[in-house]
Amino acid sequence: MATTEVQWSELQRDPKSVAALADEGDVRVRRRDGAALLLTREDRANSASEGSVAAARALRNVLAHLPPDVVAMALLEEFPWVDVLPEAEQAQFVRDFARAFQASAELGQWSVLAQTITEWRSTAAIHADPALAGKLTGPIEEDFGPVPAPADI
Repeated sequence: MATTEVQWSELQRDPKSVAALADEGDVRVRRRDGAALLLTREDRANSASEGSVAAARALRNVLAHLPPDVVAMALLEEFPWVDVLPEAEQAQFVRDFARAFQASAELGQWSVLAQTITEWRSTAAIHADPALAGKLTGPIEEDFGPVPAPADI
């Protein structure tokens, strides 16, 4: 299914023909003063959402039944930086990835998965730099004592 492009003025001038184009596939509406809009039929959007939720649930179940090292190796092909994480953290990445994938699919907000990947990539970058890892995990030179509990205002 191809995406057809039309100008905003065409949508204003002849909305019925643009709606007919949307029956055939998605329509990208170009605007001079802003980002393009994507016009799609609701039934296609619902099908895509239902499909991504089903895929997320299936992936979660598959990952739960495989040994963690097998899953880590599979994800390593897509995310090579996983290799620098300690084994325990590789297993946690797999669990977090599966949960974020499912949450993203069910919410229709893929930024949840993107954020999880970004955070784990940053963690891997820290593990890849022993000096930085030492600074972040070692004792603080000046200890300012225990942090008091928040006060009610």
